[in-house]
Amino acid sequence: MKRPTARRPSAEEVAAAAGRTIPDLLGPGLRVLFSGINPSLYSAATGHHFARPGNRFWPALHGAGFTDRLLHPSEQHLLPALGLGITNVVARATARADELSPAELIEGGKLLTDRVRDTAPRYLAILGVTAYRAAFGRPKAKLGPQPDEIGGVPVWVLPNPSGLNAHFQLPALITEFRRLNEATA
Repeated sequence: MKRPTARRPSAEEVAAAAGRTIPDLLGPGLRVLFSGINPSLYSAATGHHFARPGNRFWPALHGAGFTDRLLHPSEQHLLPALGLGITNVVARATARADELSPAELIEGGKLLTDRVRDTAPRYLAILGVTAYRAAFGRPKAKLGPQPDEIGGVPVWVLPNPSGLNAHFQLPALITEFRRLNEATA
């Protein structure tokens, strides 16, 4: 099957996306709600989560067995039928996650808690241990399942799949995503 492609936004379109938001990708009965830290400018310009070339979310999702083929970000609409959703801790798009203030992450954590309570996925997977620590006041949190719930839902922390996260290459990301897939199957 030929993989879909989408028009790449221009540099001007990407720059103009600062501060924009992307709608959450939700549905009833989600097995896992993935929460990114916040959208990249590239994602905000395209309207697709994890759309920046070099982001490893989609390859990790497929490699871990959540999807039967590698999806293009423009196919994100297929995820709810698979029991998967996407949101963000902070809705505002930035060039880098480190542009978010601690107060913004804490407020985003409160909003995410409400969203999780309202949608009731079986698991919440937060993509980025540093953002999780800041947003939820868990300074010693590590990757993997967490002892505390958010919005009444178990939490699993995964590495940030951004290409800027050099600590985790794709094989290690797939291993962590697979742990979650197997635990939630």
